[in-house]
Amino acid sequence: MLAPDPASAVAARRLAVPGPWAATGATEQLVWGLCSGSGKAPYQTIVDLSAPAYNCSCPSRKFPCKHAMALLLLWGSGAVPDAAEPADYAAAWQQSRAERAVASTAKPRGERDELAAAKRAEQRAQRVSAGLEELEMWLRDQVRSGLSGAHGSYRHAEPMAARMIDAQAPGVAARLRRLSTVPATGDGWPERLLAGYGQLHLLARAHARLESLPVELAATVRSHIGYQVSRDRVLAEAPATDEWLVIGVRDVLDATIPTRRTYLRGQRTGRYALVLAFDPQGMFGSNPDAMLAPGTVLAADLHYYPGRPPLRTVIGTRHAEPVAAGTPEVRLDLAQQMGEWSSALALDPWLADWPAVVCGVPVPGEPDWQLADSAGNGVPLLRGRGDLWLLAAVSAGRPVVVAGEWSADGFRPLTVWHDEMAVPL
Repeated sequence: MLAPDPASAVAARRLAVPGPWAATGATEQLVWGLCSGSGKAPYQTIVDLSAPAYNCSCPSRKFPCKHAMALLLLWGSGAVPDAAEPADYAAAWQQSRAERAVASTAKPRGERDELAAAKRAEQRAQRVSAGLEELEMWLRDQVRSGLSGAHGSYRHAEPMAARMIDAQAPGVAARLRRLSTVPATGDGWPERLLAGYGQLHLLARAHARLESLPVELAATVRSHIGYQVSRDRVLAEAPATDEWLVIGVRDVLDATIPTRRTYLRGQRTGRYALVLAFDPQGMFGSNPDAMLAPGTVLAADLHYYPGRPPLRTVIGTRHAEPVAAGTPEVRLDLAQQMGEWSSALALDPWLADWPAVVCGVPVPGEPDWQLADSAGNGVPLLRGRGDLWLLAAVSAGRPVVVAGEWSADGFRPLTVWHDEMAVPL
């Protein structure tokens, strides 16, 4: 059976009995019927046996839906009578398909390619929607059965992550795999795991309303799901021209594909930018965009990916080679920086990291180190990411300028400046 998932196959078998069906019929090419459902009007279900192709008036986002599969099962069992002519709604659908096919072949090659691309995009959206419906059911099951089943396992979400890969939602799969490690992160893990589940549920609900969302928010949702935007399309956007200071670099080597994250800040505009480089070997040596060193300035055009807040970019035209620069200006205190991070989260509730340039004194402590500024504000410094003892040595008890990433757990230092020199951590 061409079921999109096991649950749909089970539902189809339950419907494959004469009871819910009325006015069924079949010709050599078409099978059709009316299936009673939750609405007042029965669902009009049609299957083109030659394609196969399916059409149903039900609201399901799965393809084929359970009604189409049940109708095929009913027809296969001999319970659908032959008819000389299809029902009016089935004939109209068949004619519409034929007209589209003729129009498609009559179009120039470029237009046919565009139509084929649109069809592939529609099919992918249907697969993603079906996968996210299953994800929502899985999330409800996790909450109903309690979180204790996830404790002690690094792979409790792996089966659902694999399903998301099948559904062409790699961004969701990556989130699920990160959540698999949460139960081993110590005290407070149930709250962190539940928060992660909540974000996934919100993402699935947002995808279901994708067409009604503002354009930039829809682009943000699509990026977290894992839809790709081509580099050429991004380069076609208007550039942001500035002298871009490289404020930090972080390698993420435990990702599905090792990734280098390079953060920049415009010297004139103050805008942040993120350049991603990927290398299956984790070497990055063949990519000039991955060779930018902290503390250097690149005069270039950057093109931002769609989404809010804008952050990820592609480097376009380079106007000069990178040159060394001094210590960056710190424009906001820690409280204001945290406010900026909060504003970014309000625009993108699935955002994991946000760059910042701050000034403060690292304070060793247990269980957490802190970064404290002259206004009395303090934030936790993340262990195991940057070399905190090197940060303390550069500081020597004095305020230092530090660039890094905000996250839900605190501030991850990436670069500290010492006598106008950038020191990677």
